[in-house]
Amino acid sequence: MMNAESSEIVHHSAFIVHHCDMRRPERIAETLREEIAQIVGYELEDPRLAIVTVTEVRVADDLRDASVYVTVQGDEQEHEKALLALSQAAPYVRKQLGFALNLRHTPALHFVRDTVEEKASRVDALLEGIGKEEG
Repeated sequence: MMNAESSEIVHHSAFIVHHCDMRRPERIAETLREEIAQIVGYELEDPRLAIVTVTEVRVADDLRDASVYVTVQGDEQEHEKALLALSQAAPYVRKQLGFALNLRHTPALHFVRDTVEEKASRVDALLEGIGKEEG
């Protein structure tokens, strides 16, 4: 027989499960980021990828596509070479993700240059320049 207290616990745990499901794409994205960073960093033996860091993964709501944001240390040419290497390696990385993770569908991977750090450096340089002009 169920009393009022146990009924409340059942209702509360149903809410928790529903609440967690709303965050599923974010949880999957973080898991993908960790796995992709491992694969790119340790399994791919392409010298163009030695200077790549996986910073973020954003997964589509239907979990079919994932944008993988990366930073590349180096000049513009090294950025282009690294992104080309990543796009060529994407099918292999996707297959390895399929082995490592138990997802119904492994999302298609789209590697994208993460420019947040570059923009922050530019803003810092501009602010520093303004400070020198005023000083």
